[in-house]
Amino acid sequence: MSKYIFITGGVVSSVGKGISVASIGKILKSRGISVSVQKLDPYLNVDPGTMSPFQHGEVFVTQDGAETDLDLGHYERFIGVELTQASNVTSGQVYSSVIAQERRGDFLGGTIQVVPHVTNEIKRRIRKVAEISQAEVIIIEVGGTVGDIEGQPFLEAIRQMRKDEGRDNVLYIHVTFLPHIAATDELKTKPTQHSVNELRRIGIQPDVILCRSDKEISEGIKDKISLFCDVDKEAVIPLVTSETIYEVPLLLEDAGLGEFIVRRLGLTAGKSNLDEWRDMVARLKAPKEPVIIGLVGKYVGLRDAYYSVREALCHAALAHNRAVKIEWLDSEQLDGAADDKLRQVQGIIVPGGFGYRGIEGMIKAAKFAREREVPYFGLCLGMQIMVIEFGRWVFHSEKVNSTEFDANSDYPVIDLLPEQRGIEQKGGTMRLGTYPCHLVPGTIAARAYGTEVVYERHRHRYEFNNNFRQPLEEAGLVPSGLSPDGRLVEIAELRDRPWMLACQFHPEFKSRPDSPHPLFLGFIGAAKETLVEGAQTSLPLN
Repeated sequence: MSKYIFITGGVVSSVGKGISVASIGKILKSRGISVSVQKLDPYLNVDPGTMSPFQHGEVFVTQDGAETDLDLGHYERFIGVELTQASNVTSGQVYSSVIAQERRGDFLGGTIQVVPHVTNEIKRRIRKVAEISQAEVIIIEVGGTVGDIEGQPFLEAIRQMRKDEGRDNVLYIHVTFLPHIAATDELKTKPTQHSVNELRRIGIQPDVILCRSDKEISEGIKDKISLFCDVDKEAVIPLVTSETIYEVPLLLEDAGLGEFIVRRLGLTAGKSNLDEWRDMVARLKAPKEPVIIGLVGKYVGLRDAYYSVREALCHAALAHNRAVKIEWLDSEQLDGAADDKLRQVQGIIVPGGFGYRGIEGMIKAAKFAREREVPYFGLCLGMQIMVIEFGRWVFHSEKVNSTEFDANSDYPVIDLLPEQRGIEQKGGTMRLGTYPCHLVPGTIAARAYGTEVVYERHRHRYEFNNNFRQPLEEAGLVPSGLSPDGRLVEIAELRDRPWMLACQFHPEFKSRPDSPHPLFLGFIGAAKETLVEGAQTSLPLN
């Protein structure tokens, strides 16, 4: 029988619930306890797949093809598990399911209400994760902030879970923020008190309060929160802003949270072993020579849009005993001065995206990389950009393009898959999830992976157009990763270049701090050998 930990957030959004969930999963797993995780998102979208990155940040893709919240990336990176579509539940999914049941007549003519019908559907989906994973502990994050109107059915559902599952099988953790008042140099607890009062009004008494702050939390403040929020003092856990998110499991473990959870839930656990993680964090925080990477994208105004890419670069740099310094380059601003900005970097990465905006700036970055032999790494859209730029050089024409950007292109080197033509429904209809890729021996990709077949996660609608494969190959493009039938070009690289490679999939989703992705390792390895005049020689990690 699984036990459940529910994590809510208060005071402000983006308080760090996702990192807290991932960290709690890590400290439990370090004791030999099996863990699975779920995110409950109260928004009415079925999934974030059709949402702008400016609205929601990165869309993370699970191995079974679900488009999910970026917090699932934190869960996978910290805990080392591969999650499924069951691990992200939205109001859109819940209400769609309930309405479909009503239309079929499943409720025998009853009046459909939030309680019990919507809350029962939420609880069913929570228990589904336990059934699928058979994990000892299921950690569930409730998105949003306590008090949000759309989150109320989810809070009511998790309130009912303690009654359904038994008091000793459910734990509530509330993550709040303690604001610092500069004028008096004080941390204020009143917002936390109000947030906990709102939870208690709903019927949830938190067992643990994680106190996020930018300043150290005194014993007096812990006493105050314990008194006014009716929580044991040992369960008031300071969570002060750290240099790196990977330090958070260590902070929680050192504060005694792991032992408290084990005792409170009556878990059978071994001794915590975070030695390798501590060593990794120590290496992350140590000053190191930087590798300067130019990330050329259209969403750089919201860096959460490229969260997994940023983390994958850090993982690979650490493996090379380097820090990574990312220069965030807005592709819409790469005009005639592109050379001035790009010549200051040691490698160029173009991540995924959709739509025409900023495309020409990305093409200029790919051209710069090809002509100057600067290491280039394209991810999904970044592969299409590399092919378009190379095609323009091969065919001596600015008309070379993708049909996504120019439906009437004379040289549509990137085009829709035949099975994607005529699709009108945008949500969940792309090529999604894990597919096999066969590597061509002797290529950069094959050397990076060191194997013959790999499995990578996809999220795209357009592909390399095989009608142009022969002339591009003859000019120096090497399809180095192919689908099992050889029809789809999954990885492409340029011959006679030290490292110019792009892939149709998203390798960043599989990178881990203690297991960097092979392609990112290869890219950083090539970039660190690229000399940049005037570059700094020592830089702490971003």
